[in-house]
Amino acid sequence: MLAGMSPGPPPTTPPASLPEYGRNLPVTPFRGYLLALAVLIGALVSVILFWRNAHERELRAAEADFVAETRQIAELLRQRMMSYELALGSSASLFTSVRPTPQQWQSFVDGLEIEQRFPGMLGMGYAPYVTPEGLRQLQLESLDGGQELLQLQPPGIRPYYGLVLYLAPTTLENRGVIGFDMFADPVRHAAMAAARDSGRPHLSGPVHLLQDRYGAGPQTGLLLYSPLYNPGEPVSTLEERRQSMRGWVYMPFHMSSFVEAALPPRDRYGGIDFRLYDVTGSVPELLHAEADRNPGKTPAFISSLPIDVYGRRWRMDFRSGPAEVASPGLAGLRVTLAIGLLSSLLLFGLVMLLARTENRARQIATQLTEDYRRSEQRFRMAMVYSAIGKALLDHEGRVVEANPALGSIVGRDPVQLAGEVFSSLFDDASDPVRTSEMEAVADGVFRTTRRLRRDSGELRYAQLTYAPIPGNVGQDIARLVQVEDVSDRLRAEAQVRALNRTLESRVAQRTRELSLANNELESFAYSVSHDLRAPLRSIEGFSRLLTERYQQVLDESGRDYLSRVRNATARMGELIEAMLKMARLSRSELKPRSLDLSQLAAEVIAELRAAEPARKVEVDIEPGMHAVGDPTLLRNLLVNLLGNAWKFTGESARPRIEFFRERRPSASPTYVVRDNGAGFETNYADKLFRPFQRLHSQEQFSGHGVGLASVKRIVERHGGSIQAEGTPGQGATFRFTLSGDWELGASPRS
Repeated sequence: MLAGMSPGPPPTTPPASLPEYGRNLPVTPFRGYLLALAVLIGALVSVILFWRNAHERELRAAEADFVAETRQIAELLRQRMMSYELALGSSASLFTSVRPTPQQWQSFVDGLEIEQRFPGMLGMGYAPYVTPEGLRQLQLESLDGGQELLQLQPPGIRPYYGLVLYLAPTTLENRGVIGFDMFADPVRHAAMAAARDSGRPHLSGPVHLLQDRYGAGPQTGLLLYSPLYNPGEPVSTLEERRQSMRGWVYMPFHMSSFVEAALPPRDRYGGIDFRLYDVTGSVPELLHAEADRNPGKTPAFISSLPIDVYGRRWRMDFRSGPAEVASPGLAGLRVTLAIGLLSSLLLFGLVMLLARTENRARQIATQLTEDYRRSEQRFRMAMVYSAIGKALLDHEGRVVEANPALGSIVGRDPVQLAGEVFSSLFDDASDPVRTSEMEAVADGVFRTTRRLRRDSGELRYAQLTYAPIPGNVGQDIARLVQVEDVSDRLRAEAQVRALNRTLESRVAQRTRELSLANNELESFAYSVSHDLRAPLRSIEGFSRLLTERYQQVLDESGRDYLSRVRNATARMGELIEAMLKMARLSRSELKPRSLDLSQLAAEVIAELRAAEPARKVEVDIEPGMHAVGDPTLLRNLLVNLLGNAWKFTGESARPRIEFFRERRPSASPTYVVRDNGAGFETNYADKLFRPFQRLHSQEQFSGHGVGLASVKRIVERHGGSIQAEGTPGQGATFRFTLSGDWELGASPRS
């Protein structure tokens, strides 16, 4: 029976249609069962179709992942082979310029750190391309050098030889290969001839390396050859390359170690197995094979991928694991199918339970009514006992209800406020009926501060918070406004602002006093430097006259004393000049413009080379470094920094100076001057930028000790900073920044 309907008195005479209605009643549950059965069948069909589509998608996704992983494996092998070729190219560059001695070759190979960087590589060697006459010459050179006679393996007379002359590191296995004629072996011969005729590195077919004679057993090995030609001779045609052929640098390596080093751990590729074949010839040759991780199981996917590697063609055959390994998501789909079937059964039961929901709906309605009553009670208690003034307003902005706290704030009885326009309670209301606050609150919460005057004449300030609130059906309630008396807080804020203004005034006054003191100090230093020159000139002049006129009268000690006086006078003059330069740095006006620091640095280096043409210093200046600053000051900066680097590399075997730029995200560029000279202890870096502070003796490196102090002032005047790092005997590095864009009116860089 529907809620709200009265059953009424039972009819005395049943209507004529009642028997037909009674006969149709049993049909309704049957139709419900049919509906539930139809829902069950439809749900089962939908679940099965969804599972089949998801199963196909999962397999396609797993196959795509399998193909991507196979390509990644191939790319990793190709990249590893490129790193081997780059190492071989560096050794070829060494032979292009000079032919190193065995000791130099050993040192070069040791520097490559083969065991750590190139696992599987047995060494790096050199094989000259010689005729029988050239072979005899090599054997004579070995005897002249105090070495054992170079033995040819295998012996015999052939038109050309490609025997191993150098092979480092000099292990027992590698020493046994010296003298082996690789050009006599067909597989090695093919690779060496291809490298010679093409002018590019070439990879050999699979061979058994001679070093494996001393190991646990033979392994599949490969050799990578790079040709060497006589420098300066043309090699554009095949005939020219053969005529100019000098030899090969080569590297032997084991294929299994090469693959293991190139690829990540096996777990990375799940159940993928692969074999690597050399298919350059008519018959494929196995290079590497991994153990079958899924023996006896049918792979879900199979793929073959050909790759070209330095003149050879490889083929990689990949086999995935079985379907449950290659596509782990299939197991989840089985769970999904089971859940779908279970959900279909639950849906069938849900349809059967729909008839029982009416009673539950009545219970819920009763509970909601009680909840509403309790919510209304809580709201009323919050209104009455709140310490913040609150009022309910209608659409016209009139007070519908006010709490006691609001009456206490405005100084009136809250009952008397009902019906009054809320804005009329304040002194600064422009429109008492439709104020801007009432219009803005329609978009959400709105806050403002208003001024009110109580009936007693006391002026107060209140912070108002408007918020939309719904009313009951038929009740005109649109907004809730909360009123908080903030008079005391505003007075405190005003006092704080007044105190801040006073504090700013005192700070400005102290700043002016400090600026005046700095100006007076600079003027004093400038004046003292000028005034000291006159007596210094007198001392130097009279000392020179004594030397010229009374040299014969004075003994050796007297002449030495006069020489020391004149040297000290010259030294003091240089210090005074340095002080004047530092004073001019602080007093001169900045005239910033855009500058090419690279060009300025090149000019400074050219002047240094002209002053000392006998010195050979390697200088590397990054091109295109632009900055904004004063041209004179920045040139002074580079003169001091580059001049210091030039001076302190005077005792270096191979002096080198670098000037470049470091870029950092969201920051000004950092300019770096680096050298490999005398260096210094980093702990004393701060002393470098103090006037007349030196970390080296005058006899070792001459100077006044004001150059870097001037550099620091120039950098700081351009809004930047400078840092110094160094290591004794290994050089020094100076990093500085320039933040002078604001001088031209541009926005400061972040």
